[in-house]
Amino acid sequence: MGIKIVETALRDGHQSLFATRMTTDEVVSMAKILDDAGYYAMEVWGGATFDACMRFLNEDPWERLRKIRAVCKKTKLQMLFRGQNILGYRHYSDDVVDMFCKKSIENGIDIIRVFDALNDIRNLQQAVKSTKKYGGECQIALSYTTSPVHTIEYYVNLAKEIEKLGADSLCIKDMAGVLTPEDAKKLFSALKKGTSLPLELHSHCTGGICEMTYMAAIENGCDIIDTALSPLSGGTAQPSTQAFNVALKDTKYDPALNVAALHECEPVMEKVKAKYLANGLLNPKALSVNPNILTYQVPGGMLSNLMSQLKAQNAMDKYDEVLKEVPRVRKDMGYPPLVTPLSQMVGTQAVLNVMTGVRYKMVAKEIKDYLHGKYGKAPAPVDPEIAKSIIGDDEVITCRPADLLAPEFEALKEKYKDIARCDEDVLSLALFENVAIEFLNKKYNPAPEVEVEEFNVVI
Repeated sequence: MGIKIVETALRDGHQSLFATRMTTDEVVSMAKILDDAGYYAMEVWGGATFDACMRFLNEDPWERLRKIRAVCKKTKLQMLFRGQNILGYRHYSDDVVDMFCKKSIENGIDIIRVFDALNDIRNLQQAVKSTKKYGGECQIALSYTTSPVHTIEYYVNLAKEIEKLGADSLCIKDMAGVLTPEDAKKLFSALKKGTSLPLELHSHCTGGICEMTYMAAIENGCDIIDTALSPLSGGTAQPSTQAFNVALKDTKYDPALNVAALHECEPVMEKVKAKYLANGLLNPKALSVNPNILTYQVPGGMLSNLMSQLKAQNAMDKYDEVLKEVPRVRKDMGYPPLVTPLSQMVGTQAVLNVMTGVRYKMVAKEIKDYLHGKYGKAPAPVDPEIAKSIIGDDEVITCRPADLLAPEFEALKEKYKDIARCDEDVLSLALFENVAIEFLNKKYNPAPEVEVEEFNVVI
């Protein structure tokens, strides 16, 4: 049985390289061809696609999913889902999580990959339950990072809990591309012994070691790998699909993909890539290798975010100082993995610490919420002195954060009955309220086209 391949170009590929700006027509034109490639699944939705569709492309994300489903008759469709955060940046009530899983599956998703930024299993429970309830396949992804607490034993123990929770498979989500070949060897062989779940690896090429890491994982029990078709592979994205198909050919790991379909899609994707290079959304820097991330553990998207924050304040000279501050803030906060939304929070706090010249003189609201336990349990104890200086003797919640949230869906449905025409619209409003209000108003009440009357003026 060969290695299974999940194609990521249509979601993570363009999210990592040019801020998720591929249009629905572009995605559909490629999905149609790639449906014949013989993938295990195609990742086409979730992550930042939902927000970017409405905010930047004036497109309905649900419509995108339905159009992809209509042309993909053979391949499973997969999405990325941030546990209790769904696709947003705060925790949502259980009824909203449940409805989102229901509607995602109804509109065409087969596999929901669920992760929590803190690997707090409590924040995954509802999403797993709902995915299974509506007939979806549920994969739990563990955010991979290194720290004194993130040991092989830590991941194996979590994998056992995940199996009990009812997940169908387990993914190691190495969002910063920092898993080394040697660590992959140890991690996957330990996971193979500790759990019977199929194992997948998701990583990024930013650090320059990703292909070697994938091979080490494959040789030590990894069953599925995430790759991207070559025009949207490498750099801050995943390794090349074609390269792995060739590298593993005639071995017991041979993915046996349909090369003709891959070749047919390449020029279509090359043309799209050229468009984003020309309009500046694809920065050539995103295609290069940066081994420094192996030291600072900063994912590619977070690096560009830090750069834009510093540029806006005319402080690019502080870039190295901020990079060095990131691991310090992370240690103070109990070593959270640097993945959305924690990566943005830690990054912003590092910028504030450097810019003010006094650590924690100014503190982001989200960091205060994190210290109050509103995002879940920190992997390691938070520095007690720093916590006290920020939130004093405030009570820190120890229950599952969503237990404190009242149901929201019906109230939102009532609130927006004038602009929401279906449950999918209500969910868009739940996740990105202001953006969705503007988008739905434009969608359902388009501005009338102004007729221009031409006439000749006789002078």
